[in-house]
Amino acid sequence: MRGGFVIRFLALGAFLFFAQSVAGAEKGSLIKLGTLAPEGSAWAKTFNTINTEVMKKTGNTVQFRIYPGGILGDETDMLRKLKIGQIQSVALTSAGLSALFKEMDVLQVPFLFQNYEEVDIVLKKMDSFFRKGLDGNGYVLLGWLEAGFVYLMSTVPVASVADLRKAKVWIWEDSPMSKAIFDEAGVKAIPLTVPDVLVGLQTGLVDVVYAPPTGAISLQWFTKVKYLTDVPLVYLAGGVIVKKDIFRQLPQTSQNFILETFQQHADELKTITRNENRDALKVMVKNGVKIVTPSKDQIDEYKRLSNNAMGHIRGQTFSKQVLDEATSLLENYRGGAK
Repeated sequence: MRGGFVIRFLALGAFLFFAQSVAGAEKGSLIKLGTLAPEGSAWAKTFNTINTEVMKKTGNTVQFRIYPGGILGDETDMLRKLKIGQIQSVALTSAGLSALFKEMDVLQVPFLFQNYEEVDIVLKKMDSFFRKGLDGNGYVLLGWLEAGFVYLMSTVPVASVADLRKAKVWIWEDSPMSKAIFDEAGVKAIPLTVPDVLVGLQTGLVDVVYAPPTGAISLQWFTKVKYLTDVPLVYLAGGVIVKKDIFRQLPQTSQNFILETFQQHADELKTITRNENRDALKVMVKNGVKIVTPSKDQIDEYKRLSNNAMGHIRGQTFSKQVLDEATSLLENYRGGAK
């Protein structure tokens, strides 16, 4: 009897979720936004603030409903829900964004950026190109987000590629960039969704994970790792997108205000995220995480493997032309060009 009640309750919940999604899409007023960012994180707080401002400015005619913490699944799951209309918007890392416009994969090239100033230059110069590519595939970029630079974190010390080969390494499901690098390194990685990684660390299924420091804190991974390899591997960009057909149904004034609000708060969030990543490293060390510093030769080996892997997949994801543009912008900046 109790089992029958539970089944009916779950069925009712699913019906209401689908019904609200359809109704919201038809009215163009309810925009459901999924994110992996946990409740209470800077990302989640920013989305709630944006929603409050949007509701106030539009007289409650437009509302964002936020689904944080991966409750709608990993990025792949949320993209699937987006495409079939269960949700209308999603906050994605560059890995998820590249599924909508493959050229955005160039932002994930390991060791491409040396610092945040270089990131800002490339995103500013290539912003219109990325927005146009997403628009052509049916999506509007509401604003750029940022997770920061990614580091290896582990339950065993990892300094060299040889250390990596001996460990059980996590790989983000459906991540061709990571797969190419691990294949080149001879690492047999274990695929898990982001919500499953903590359990993987708890049970010993994986020894090595990778994330920005703030990600490790908010996802609680830092409580299960003992080491952090002090080499920023890759910059992890992010962005919030909405389905273009839904967004274009809104009055032009509402569209403009939403874009302005996201831009304003995305810029503020970028500063917050950079500060939080710096502070998160201190928190991890304070909680007993030891810093592993590879030698120059070991770092060079990581870079050599990465370059070889990028040569294998270039054209399958990002094109040579886009990589050339990004590297040209960086070379000009490093050379002092304005």
